[in-house]
Amino acid sequence: QVQLVESGGGLVQPGESLRLSCAASKFTFSIYYMSWVRQAPGKGLEWISDINSGGSSTRYADSVKGRFTISRDNAKNTLFLQMLGLKPEDTAVYYCAKGPRETWRTLRSWGQGTQVTVSS
Repeated sequence: QVQLVESGGGLVQPGESLRLSCAASKFTFSIYYMSWVRQAPGKGLEWISDINSGGSSTRYADSVKGRFTISRDNAKNTLFLQMLGLKPEDTAVYYCAKGPRETWRTLRSWGQGTQVTVSS
């Protein structure tokens, strides 16, 4: 059973930064693409970034490109999301998910999420 545990969320002001972490277990983390997805209040799940198994290739949704950076530490089975220049529209529950942009939804493996609230 895949286990993904996100942490690092919180309440910040516009323009501030946060770094999210996702601890992975019970599967071979190092061979899988991983994604970050989010769900804003009243909206569906939105893919925002993915990273290949080795960490050498990353992709981003236009809404976060240039502000967010995805990375991973395969030795520690951990996925990260560095978020800079946060905006109120980034307010959402953030989830890490197994799989790339094309298949994370069908793999149906994500954690319980961590709340990010951006407000002045």
